[in-house]
Amino acid sequence: MILTSAPGKIILLGEHAVVFGKPAIALGIDLRLSCTVSEADKSTVNGYPLTYQYHPYIHTAMRDYWRGGPLSIEISSEIPSGSGLGSSAAVTVAFLAALGAMSDDFDVEGVARRAFNVESMVQGRASPLDTSASSHGHGIFVDSSPGDDLLWHIRQDSRQWYVHHCPAPELTFVIGFTGIRASTGPLVARVRRYVERTRFAAELVDEIGQITQEGMARLRERDVEALGRLMTRDHNLLAILGVSSRELQTLVDAALPLSYGAKLTGAGGGGSMIALTDRPEEVSKAIRRRGGIPYIVQTGVDGARVERA
Repeated sequence: MILTSAPGKIILLGEHAVVFGKPAIALGIDLRLSCTVSEADKSTVNGYPLTYQYHPYIHTAMRDYWRGGPLSIEISSEIPSGSGLGSSAAVTVAFLAALGAMSDDFDVEGVARRAFNVESMVQGRASPLDTSASSHGHGIFVDSSPGDDLLWHIRQDSRQWYVHHCPAPELTFVIGFTGIRASTGPLVARVRRYVERTRFAAELVDEIGQITQEGMARLRERDVEALGRLMTRDHNLLAILGVSSRELQTLVDAALPLSYGAKLTGAGGGGSMIALTDRPEEVSKAIRRRGGIPYIVQTGVDGARVERA
């Protein structure tokens, strides 16, 4: 029996734009998903038959990266599903880490690469941001050029990403989950169509990339006030791209008076927003009053790990 775990993540800056090769920053958070795997007579997930319809990421990972027999898979998660906090990346990463450990071949970079391939197969078009953040933990900066603290380089078609370790300071965020579980794939596809058809949308994506570059500099300087302003600007651009929602905007508006900045995180359309703040209890109350589900989280956590082999 193998037990592994992987963290959820928040995207600080750059979601959606990263799919087009622009930079993005993601931070691991202290909400984790655990995966227990053991040999079995038939493949199941939490006692139910393993099928693509209900378990697309696990099914694809097992099909492409497992040559052994049936497995009993148990998943336990602190990460709300469909929340924009990397639940699909975490389950993919944790399961692939378990497969690696069962073969005595656990390697974080290998897990990150395989997990990106799995997400690409399931979602149709993806970036390595979520899967690399869950694999590595801590913080990552994804860019289109090599630089300091390079972790790995990933190519797909004409796109490429250089994934760097991001030496982020310890920060406190409040997540506001709308309770709306939005699927990533359709939202990514919608933005892709918008960008391919209009110059205006392409310019928005470019501007998000520029904000992210500036955000990396402010993060290194520990300038939380400037970082918060960039987060809010990023959110406004994402809203113009059409991936925010009334519920997300309500929570962002509730958090802003008590925060350095606030924005949606992840694919949007529902899911969650994040607020960078030193008043987390007050922000949590404001989010709850507006119908959101608050989570106070810390950054600087470990990535994928084998808990017990």
